[in-house]
Amino acid sequence: MGNGLLLIHTGDGKGKTTAALGLGLRAVGHGMKVLMLQFFKGPWPTGELTAIKRLEPGFKIIPLGQGFVKTRNEEHSAATIENARASWDYAKQEIFSDLYDIIILDEINNMIDHGLLRVEDVIAVLQERPNRLTVILTGRNAHDKIIELADMVTEMREIKHHYKSGVNAQKGIEF
Repeated sequence: MGNGLLLIHTGDGKGKTTAALGLGLRAVGHGMKVLMLQFFKGPWPTGELTAIKRLEPGFKIIPLGQGFVKTRNEEHSAATIENARASWDYAKQEIFSDLYDIIILDEINNMIDHGLLRVEDVIAVLQERPNRLTVILTGRNAHDKIIELADMVTEMREIKHHYKSGVNAQKGIEF
């Protein structure tokens, strides 16, 4: 495998995590090892967790989050701050383990945007990662410094969403 890339899926539209999962699925099809670390998603069961178990050990997903957290303008609880620190420490360990070809940092852009991670700390790790490792960052509001560092940035833009017409989250679509 050649040099690893830094890819970003951001924007206010749906599909950022789904796009990253699709890239991971493609990579596993080529015999690569993929890890997705989910920074916000909590321990509840989702369709992707169930499906990916069938692809282990080639593709693993580890939910690290507590679920939904307050917005960036609100004060975070001590538990949320500690969870963010512990999750980032775990992510750094996996990034430098050299066990994977691709690591997906799901919703890490939100972690930075909400003030739970410092952009400078994330950039330092991304710059020091093993050269062959591709890292995919997902989440809204990707930081300008991360965008500048990236090899590819895709922005998902919401044009229309069924939530706005009162349709709740659907199994197999949102979870």
